[in-house]
Amino acid sequence: MPADPSELSTWSHVKYFGSNLFLRGLLLGAGLVPYRFRVPMMGRLVTAMGRAAGFHKRVRDNLKLVSPELSELDADQLYRDVSNNAGRMIAELYAGKEFFERARKAPITGPGLKALEDARAAGRPVLLATAHFGNYDAARAALVARGHEMGSLYRRMANPYFNEHYVEAMKANHDLMFEQGKRGMVELVRHLKKGGIAAIVTDLHAQGGELIDFFGKPAVTSTVPAELALKFGAALIPVYAVRQENGLDFEIVMNAEVPPSDPLTMSKALSADLEAIVRKHTGQWFWIHRRWKPYVPVGKAARQTSSAAD
Repeated sequence: MPADPSELSTWSHVKYFGSNLFLRGLLLGAGLVPYRFRVPMMGRLVTAMGRAAGFHKRVRDNLKLVSPELSELDADQLYRDVSNNAGRMIAELYAGKEFFERARKAPITGPGLKALEDARAAGRPVLLATAHFGNYDAARAALVARGHEMGSLYRRMANPYFNEHYVEAMKANHDLMFEQGKRGMVELVRHLKKGGIAAIVTDLHAQGGELIDFFGKPAVTSTVPAELALKFGAALIPVYAVRQENGLDFEIVMNAEVPPSDPLTMSKALSADLEAIVRKHTGQWFWIHRRWKPYVPVGKAARQTSSAAD
C-alpha cells in the first residue's frame, strides 16, 4: 500500500516523483505513435530498462528455483519474452479504446464460458480467477463485449504518484473496481451478494495465505477466492488472455469451473490450472515478480508457531 506523498521521507519523495515523471513522459510520448507500432515499441523499451534494473537476474533465479525441467529453458530468451509482454501490457492499459476494440473481438474457448453462462442464467455470482499472464484486461474486454459486465479487485502500486494515473487508466477500461483492502473487500462482497461477476488475480504472494506448490515449490497463496466462492455459492472459473503470435491479438481461454469442496483443495486446483497454461506459454507469465517469498505466519498461525517454539 503506497504512503500518502505527504508522509514520504525526502528521499522517497524524490525517488518516486522522479521515476513517475520519467514514466509518465515515456507513456505520453509513446501515445503519439500509432497503436500497431506503439505496443511492440513499449515491449522493446521495457526489455531494455528491465535488464538495466537487473530483472533478468530475477528471471534466472526463479528458473533455478522451480521444477528441474524448466532449468533447461534459455533464461535470457525467457526474460526477453516476459519483459516484452509486460511492456505491451503497459501500452495496452493506457491505449484505452484502441486496445478495447481489438480485445473485445478475441475468440473465447474452453468449457468455462458455458459455466459462466449457466451461472448467470441461474442467478449465481461468478468469480473469475486470473493471473499476471498475457493481458488479463483483454479477457475482461472480450467478456464485457458479450454482455458480461464485471468488477475487478486490484492492488495499488507502491509509487503513489504513478498509482494515481495508473488507477485512472484502469478505471477507464473497467466498469467497477475494488481496491484491495478492507473497504474494497466489503464492496466486492456486496457485489457478489447481488449475483455479480468479479475478477481476481490469484498469483500474488498473499500474507497469511497457504503454502501451495507452484512449479514444484511451495508458494504462499491466498485461499480467499475459494472462500468467497463457497460462502456465496459463486462459480469459480479460471480465465486467461493468451497473447497471439502477432503480439497484438488474444485468445481468451476459460477452463472448467473448479468444483466446490474446501478452500485449500480449490486453491490447489487454481494453482495447478495456472501452472498448466504457463507451461504451454512460458514467456507470458510474469516471471519477474517474487512469487516464492518465504512463508511468514500471521494471526493464529503465528501464535501457534510461537507456542511451539517456546
